[in-house]
Amino acid sequence: MSDLRQILSQGRKRIGLLVGAGAPMSLRVNDIGTLVSEGGRALMPGVEELTAQAIGALTGQQKAAAEAIRAELGAAANIESILTRIRLLQQALGPAQVHGLDSNGYMALGMEVCRKIGEVVGAALPKERNAYTELVSWVSGTLRAHAVEIFTTNYDLLFEEAFERSRASYFDGFTGGHLPFFDPVSVASDDLPPRWSRLWKLHGSLGWALEGDSVVRGRGRTASQLVYPDHLKYELTQKQPYSALFERLRQFLLTPDSILLTSGFSFRDAHICAVLDEALAMNANASVMAFQYMPLASEEPACKLAYERPNLSVYASDGAVIGGVKGTWRPGDPPKNWEDIRATFWGPRWPGEQSKFLLGDFALLTRFCALAQATEMSAQETPDAAVAGAPAAIAIAEANAGEPKA
Repeated sequence: MSDLRQILSQGRKRIGLLVGAGAPMSLRVNDIGTLVSEGGRALMPGVEELTAQAIGALTGQQKAAAEAIRAELGAAANIESILTRIRLLQQALGPAQVHGLDSNGYMALGMEVCRKIGEVVGAALPKERNAYTELVSWVSGTLRAHAVEIFTTNYDLLFEEAFERSRASYFDGFTGGHLPFFDPVSVASDDLPPRWSRLWKLHGSLGWALEGDSVVRGRGRTASQLVYPDHLKYELTQKQPYSALFERLRQFLLTPDSILLTSGFSFRDAHICAVLDEALAMNANASVMAFQYMPLASEEPACKLAYERPNLSVYASDGAVIGGVKGTWRPGDPPKNWEDIRATFWGPRWPGEQSKFLLGDFALLTRFCALAQATEMSAQETPDAAVAGAPAAIAIAEANAGEPKA
């Protein structure tokens, strides 16, 4: 963590981030979308809650058919497996009916489920300072030799809102004013100034629309030309614009001396893991640091890749896989003046809990990045810690849920 802190503060390394669905879950909001420090709900739901909301919002025969499919799939049912079954029935049925719908009926059902997914992930970024705005502040607050590249599987517009709120320049592969179109040549050439951050939406985004043979941007939150979570995901990613974005991820990892930080990513997307595996095998000078929220025992897909590729390290709450070797955390006595620095990545997530590695939480990782610019840190910089006598890590965890205290 000392080495990482130095890398993040210097601006000379080629740095990328791979952000998955777990990232927006680190933000807690109330019923009107205001950031809260306690209680509330996740800004974006996890897979189970997304399944419940998408299926629960259906009506009539569509809801009956979806619920029947969900019951048939049993305990393993989620939005991915349900949508996969819907698409398979759409291809197979023709005029025959299953659960009251024929092929056209399942086509309409699939479109409606996808529309509901878009509604659920269309939440706006909270107005208060938060993990996304802190990350953008860190990205744009340092003179860099290379642009920071953010790869995300999420459909939401949280990064776009954070960049635009901070008036920070970014490029997402689209160009034009009236109706921005995807330009794969600009994505591949990557010749914009380093102060322009790169934002690559690997699975598409709200606001994208298919018009003719082209994907365009700027059609509002109701437009959703996405790679939806179903069995066709790999096939879709071989087409434009997705093929250019995945090639960008591959080229980033093939660049000498590059480092990719992952957050909120489960390593269960086989097509993304295939790119990581291939690129890490080809370029021993590239490295991936996977920050996982759960204990190592629950992060088997990430650990499996880390055992095979020693230049991918997994940092979980209770241990890590580093250099292909698995171990649990055993913090010793910190070096001089390191107590407060350690508190940015080690401590209890909530008061009363045992200390653990904290950076699997996207909000705490972005705070770690922001604090990498600081030359001095102390518990007094977080008023909550001074008032309540809590460890700095607890104050930092609470501060990430609302207005930053440091």
